[in-house]
Amino acid sequence: MKKYGTILFDLDGTLTDSAEGILACVRYALREMGFDDPPQMMRFVGPPLFESFETFCGMTHEQAVEAVRIYRVRYANKGLFENRPYEGVPEMLERLRAAGRRMAVATSKPEVFAVRILDKFGLSQYFETVGGAVIDGSDGERNEKREVIETVLGRMGVTDRSEVLMIGDRMHDVIGARQTGLDCMYALWGYGSAEEAREHRADFTAATPAECADMILGR
Repeated sequence: MKKYGTILFDLDGTLTDSAEGILACVRYALREMGFDDPPQMMRFVGPPLFESFETFCGMTHEQAVEAVRIYRVRYANKGLFENRPYEGVPEMLERLRAAGRRMAVATSKPEVFAVRILDKFGLSQYFETVGGAVIDGSDGERNEKREVIETVLGRMGVTDRSEVLMIGDRMHDVIGARQTGLDCMYALWGYGSAEEAREHRADFTAATPAECADMILGR
């Protein structure tokens, strides 16, 4: 692996295990709107919520907007802290910082929530910036992964994208990296799978946060 000086991390399924809170809030929104739980609820963890409510529940755009609004009511007060950092993540980040790597977060989660979660678990100290979706009451001004990545790179003043690595646990991270000219490492400790990593041609895979740091640092 070549040397990457700048590392972008997804949040859900990469830095923290947030499935409990996300799924509880999805179920709350579905009940409030009179929808049944769809099969394979874990599909809601990772992708943008608007897309998930439309795709997995058959909602119209207007219904999906309302579902996300209801979801965020519970999430803002309770769901975001039904969450925990993955084992080995703080140590991984400490190693990368000690080696002089620049780091940031690029997540499809609303930015305001991402910041609160990272602050709660003491992880904010490792990142130059935290980029996420923008909440405006509808589908946001910044919702797609590629848009979040572009925002983060702009804030960091990155000009050479060949030295940037995106790390995430779902196909949306790989696709977003491709769309913005970045290489991508697939975090197998998250919510995705080795099959998905192969299907979407992730450049690298790592089974654990420790292996991720080892690969980046050439250990």
